[in-house]
Amino acid sequence: MISFNYENDFKLVNEAKISKWISSVILNENCKEDEINYVFCDDDYLHKLNVDFLNHDTLTDIISFDYSVGKKLQGDIFISTERVEDNAKDFKVSFETELHRVIVHGILHYCGYKDKTDIEAKQMRDKENFYLNTLI
Repeated sequence: MISFNYENDFKLVNEAKISKWISSVILNENCKEDEINYVFCDDDYLHKLNVDFLNHDTLTDIISFDYSVGKKLQGDIFISTERVEDNAKDFKVSFETELHRVIVHGILHYCGYKDKTDIEAKQMRDKENFYLNTLI
C-alpha cells in the first residue's frame, strides 16, 4: 500500500495516478509492494531528519528509510518540496518532472539500485528516465 502524507502546504493533485505508477515500477522490477509512505515536507523538516538520523548537516531533496525484506518493499520516503523546486530550476525542468524523478528515485533504491559510484549513478538515472517516460 502506498500512502502520501504532508508536513507542509504541498499536496499531490493526482495521488491515484502516482500511486498506480509507483506500483507498476515495483512490479516491473520484480518486487512486491508492502507499506510505502511518502512524506512531503520542507527543507527544515528534512534537514532535521538528516542531522538526527544520518548525522549529515546538509540540505537534501530525499531521505528514505528502507525497511524492505528481500523483494518485499516497505519504508518511509521523505521529500523536501522546497529542494525539488530549487533543483527543478537548476536542471531547467518542470517542478512536476523533478518531483516524479525524486519519487521514483526512492523506490529504485528500495529495488536495490545504488548511486554512490559514477556507474551506479548512471544506471540509476537511466532507470529514472525509463520510468518517467512510462508516466502518462
